[in-house]
Amino acid sequence: MSALSFKNSLGIHPNTLQLRAAKAEVLANNLANADTPNFKARDFDFNRMLESQSSRSLAMNVTHEDHQRGNINVEDELMFRNPYQPAIDGNTVDSQMEQSFYTDNALRYNASFEFLTSKFKGLKNAIRGE
Repeated sequence: MSALSFKNSLGIHPNTLQLRAAKAEVLANNLANADTPNFKARDFDFNRMLESQSSRSLAMNVTHEDHQRGNINVEDELMFRNPYQPAIDGNTVDSQMEQSFYTDNALRYNASFEFLTSKFKGLKNAIRGE
């Protein structure tokens, strides 16, 4: 691997963006089902998953070898969230907590996106010789 490869230049930020997007989908699904009886809120341990995936590229779901790689598969890593106060109907989604988790994830996604943008600007300036 050359010293100027994308993997060396961009660091962990592309993987972080993919995992943050997957986490946003899981949290949005929890929020969408906040009023569904017997729905169990789910989430995954972001740091553990990023650590396990940092040594290898993130495996993505594709149905054909010519398809572009899109969302990562986190289904195997999903865990049920333990509610602080479960609802009578069996739903474990706490809307306020889920909104808080979603907002935190969105802020962290934006931070990673800004880091990645600055990395690309730096590479572009290096190519131009600036």
